[in-house]
Amino acid sequence: MSINKAVLPVAGMGTRLLPATKSQPKEMLPVGHKPVVQYVVEEMIDQGVDKFLFVTGRKKRSIEDHFDDDPELERRFRNKEEMGEVDYAARGVDFFYVRQRRPQGNADAVRLATEFVAGESFVVGFGDTIVTSSP
Repeated sequence: MSINKAVLPVAGMGTRLLPATKSQPKEMLPVGHKPVVQYVVEEMIDQGVDKFLFVTGRKKRSIEDHFDDDPELERRFRNKEEMGEVDYAARGVDFFYVRQRRPQGNADAVRLATEFVAGESFVVGFGDTIVTSSP
């Protein structure tokens, strides 16, 4: 059975990483030249996931901006190699977002994905935890 949907609860406040997370989400903290959450998404894409639901919260807009199409950037870097791995639309990957109004844990975040998963199998990933598959 192949799984093509992922739910990523990213609404947490990141208090354990203060002060680094005072002005940016922990999922957007860089590891090398990419934010943590990008590694998570790329690994899932490599495993066949092409639909992602981010369960967001306050101060998480930068996650949406990061995975959104950016026509201005795409025009500037016409060479697709320069766009690299952030050209998700060309890869057939879709991103969706729902807001968790109050942080009530990961189970509540997954519950908010009920309509998105529509009874299908799905995987839950955490935007601050990098896991890689073996080659």
